[in-house]
Amino acid sequence: MRIQEFSTLTGLGVHTLRYYEKLGLLVPARNASGHRDYRRADLDWVAFIKRLKETDMSLEAIQRYAHLRAQGDATAAERRELLAQHAQHLEARLAQQAEHLARLKEKMAYYDQTLLKNSA
Repeated sequence: MRIQEFSTLTGLGVHTLRYYEKLGLLVPARNASGHRDYRRADLDWVAFIKRLKETDMSLEAIQRYAHLRAQGDATAAERRELLAQHAQHLEARLAQQAEHLARLKEKMAYYDQTLLKNSA
């Protein structure tokens, strides 16, 4: 599929897709006339890139992962380790966010009590 259709399906702008190509994250096939020809596998790969970005993996780490991915199964252990490190980072962030949420709820409960006393 052409870049515009791919852009629509992925939710990423054409400029972002070209930037990802420049970084080596995407390497679309080319058709006979030299136009980009994205495949179903590219959609799945972009979905994974988006997931990594949404969980705050740096572009540099994603580039490292993409570079290893391009080398095939021989790098599976290294890719797994990158993902394990990222999962640990994400778990720590989630724990921190849960703590922040608990403190916010405590503060809200304080205000609920204050408002209840003031309305009596």
